[in-house]
Amino acid sequence: MKKILNLIKNYWYLVVFSILFATITVILTLYIPILTGDIIDLILEPQKVYFNDIVKLLFVMGIAVLVTSICQWLMNICNNKITYNVVRDIRYKAFKKIQILSLKYIDSHASGEILSKIITDVEQFADGLLMGFTQLFTGIITIIGTIFFMIKLDAKISLVVICITPLSLYVASFIAKRTYNMFKLQSQTRAEQTAFIDEMIGNQKVIQAFGQEKETLDKFDEINERLAKSSLNATFYSSITNPSTRFVNSLVYTGVGLFGALSAITGTISVGQLFAFLSYANQYTKPFNEISGVITEFQNAYACAMRIFEFIDEEPQIPDSNDAIILSEAKGNVELDNVSFSYIPGKKLFENINLSAKPGQRIAIVGPTGCGKTTIINLLMRFYDVDNGSILVDGTDIRDITRKSLRSNYGMVLQETWLRSGTVRDNIIMGKPHASEEELITAAKLSHAHSFIRRLPNGYDTVINEDGAGLSQGQKQLLCITRVMLCLPPMLILDEATSSIDTRTEIKIQQAFSKLMEGRTSFIIAHRLSTIKDADLILVMKDGNIIEQGKHEELLKLKGFYSQLYNSQFI
Repeated sequence: MKKILNLIKNYWYLVVFSILFATITVILTLYIPILTGDIIDLILEPQKVYFNDIVKLLFVMGIAVLVTSICQWLMNICNNKITYNVVRDIRYKAFKKIQILSLKYIDSHASGEILSKIITDVEQFADGLLMGFTQLFTGIITIIGTIFFMIKLDAKISLVVICITPLSLYVASFIAKRTYNMFKLQSQTRAEQTAFIDEMIGNQKVIQAFGQEKETLDKFDEINERLAKSSLNATFYSSITNPSTRFVNSLVYTGVGLFGALSAITGTISVGQLFAFLSYANQYTKPFNEISGVITEFQNAYACAMRIFEFIDEEPQIPDSNDAIILSEAKGNVELDNVSFSYIPGKKLFENINLSAKPGQRIAIVGPTGCGKTTIINLLMRFYDVDNGSILVDGTDIRDITRKSLRSNYGMVLQETWLRSGTVRDNIIMGKPHASEEELITAAKLSHAHSFIRRLPNGYDTVINEDGAGLSQGQKQLLCITRVMLCLPPMLILDEATSSIDTRTEIKIQQAFSKLMEGRTSFIIAHRLSTIKDADLILVMKDGNIIEQGKHEELLKLKGFYSQLYNSQFI
């Protein structure tokens, strides 16, 4: 609640105006029953009606209704501004957190679940917050105002109302407390469903290729059923609040009517005052019905807010130290010194890995799947920090270098391509936004992407979506290679960079890479060992250890694990 209030605090002036307009709205709304009662008292009996006074009061009543409507409209504007500004701030904080979260968190949580928190949970929170501002302020002020006016009219009848009030509050509180966990379960199940849908849509080809449609549908049906059940329970139990409070409030109205009628008979109050009293009793109980509904909605909003703030409060990646240096132009000396690392605490992946790469060297890393090849890349780029030991670039521990400057000195092409929504040009100049047209075309020609880009409907200005629909896997990979060709960084990481390209184009790109790698420290991960014959050093990994290292011919002569891997590709 403190976090919600801290967000609202930025818009305190709108809160003040909202309360002000709510107060004016309530006061004028409560003033109308008095005017109505006075009009009733001016109709005494046949042939004895004070029309002139009635017209004056009706005129005042009309002005009161008009001002009330304007103030209510202005109050709603303030409430909407508060709500959607707060929602905007929460979404900004959440999306900003994604940019600084460690990859460990991103890797261990479904993207659909994170998406559900930022989109659906924030939306649910907004609904609760808006209802709260719309009805809570006016409700509380109405209750205070009606008590004041009722006491002014008749203190004894007012006591009947005040005495029954705690029962209404108790009923609302009792039910609301028990619905919180139900709304929390509903929110969690909805996130699970969003994550599942997101995963299945992204992998629809695989599902259909392996005939998993029925199993997928059954799984979705099971999650959907749980969501329906949790939503039904939450809605059903929360919906009891309103009729329960209405029943209690009807007792209030009955009590006021009974005592008021007796008072009118005895002459303590007039008929007009009795009408005003009954109007106030109705006005008084109405906010309790609304507030009970608000409390129910708040339980849902509060459960969603808890999930959002849990995400926003997640530990970010270890920030750059205050005295971290900016690596402007790396020479390419890279050293791994007794590096140990594990994704899961207690389950070692690396133990005391040592490696020294000189400027301009081509280091190839080979080995079976799961041996730790890609993990070395993650550590070099500092997507993960080492558990023990250190990684040095030009003699400086990478933990003492800013992440941005470290990564800007690497050019990386992965087996899995990544494109963003935008033009082909936008996707290429990502690492060098101010590149000239000449530089762009030169890079595209080097990567052999220029010819297919030119054939696109709008050339370099052709718009593509995030999954590159309409482009082949090879074309998407060529675009990723062009990015690196444009930046010309001092160090390169190539993780199966030509895996989706035809043999003829691959030969041309390998030639381009050879030219690109001249004078640049390069780390090459390859499964096709024929592509790394010319590497200056080949590291052979198995079970998280470097078991062999040397040049291609040297390793073949050893007739060890590398020789087995190499020969197996030609059997």
